[in-house]
Amino acid sequence: MSTSGAEQAQQELIEEFEMFDNWMDRYQYIIDMGKQLPDFPEACKTAEYKIQGCQSNVWMRHEQQGDTLVFSATSDAVIVSGLIAVLLRIYSERTAAEIRTTEPHFLADLGLDKHLSPTRSNGLHAMLERIYQVAQQA
Repeated sequence: MSTSGAEQAQQELIEEFEMFDNWMDRYQYIIDMGKQLPDFPEACKTAEYKIQGCQSNVWMRHEQQGDTLVFSATSDAVIVSGLIAVLLRIYSERTAAEIRTTEPHFLADLGLDKHLSPTRSNGLHAMLERIYQVAQQA
């Protein structure tokens, strides 16, 4: 994948938030996604992996597998866990080069924050920022 892969990731994220007209349906979908997150090691719930800027506690780590980055994360909040699940599905197993072509500010540029409360929107941006920083260093 090239830049089009990054554009595809953006489009997938947009579609996740536009899927339902009813905000209750959207939040139920996000909650259900969060329940599907794989276990996150308790040993990794440390400051090194904690993401600042989220209203709840959020921890994210990554590993490089070949030329792709694989992210894992968890939160102690149900809806945030769902947002994490969406991000992991879209951004995990992409190359660092693909991720670097999509700077996190695209959320504000596209108005995705209108689909979430301000604190959850800030948290989503903080998680995307971490994914982007990891890609910058890879």
